[in-house]
Amino acid sequence: MIPWEKIDTAQIPGSDGELRLMRRGKEFSIKLGSNELMNSRLSGSEAALATLAAKQIENVLKPVVLIGGLGMGFTLRAALAVLGSNAKVVVAELVSAVVAWARGPMAQVFGDSLDDPRVSIRETDVGEIIRAQRSVFDAILLDVDNGPEGLTRKGNDALYDVSGLTAAKTALRPGGVLAVWSSGPNPAFTKRLGRAGFDVNEVNVRATGRGGGARHVIWIARKR
Repeated sequence: MIPWEKIDTAQIPGSDGELRLMRRGKEFSIKLGSNELMNSRLSGSEAALATLAAKQIENVLKPVVLIGGLGMGFTLRAALAVLGSNAKVVVAELVSAVVAWARGPMAQVFGDSLDDPRVSIRETDVGEIIRAQRSVFDAILLDVDNGPEGLTRKGNDALYDVSGLTAAKTALRPGGVLAVWSSGPNPAFTKRLGRAGFDVNEVNVRATGRGGGARHVIWIARKR
């Protein structure tokens, strides 16, 4: 078996954590400690984050979508595949090295998605973008951590508490959708979404996008 090779490391701002980009043949993995955050062979649930949200706004003529977390680009590529030519997609990525990896060693994984004229990349905390906007986005897609409880960075919790969810609702246009990815269920988060003023649908999705494999959770929350 081909051994894993460490390609690069990156410090997570506001955290003691360090991301490691690993490669084994054509397969890539991003790890934090012993936790694998993402793998280039497992894209199904991250892609579903985009397709499920896009279905909710399919009647919007010029949708504006904010994606929190670039990762390996699965959500971005899925969004571009289903959104029309008039869409605008803003991607916020806190760790600048992740953007460099996308344009460097993982360029084949990303294809031409970063150069799509509909896309703009912001190397910043997605929370800052959310808090600075009012009625701008038709959809906000969050995959910045392992779920609503911060693993990579404690500061991410602020996206998922009632205050953070209220800010997301404010940043959405009427009828807009907040979609959140998680490695597993979180009943308390489902309740917080409701208290923040969202109508919530919780969807279980396989990590592979097909039968078998781990089950991940996506919340599709529509602004009331």
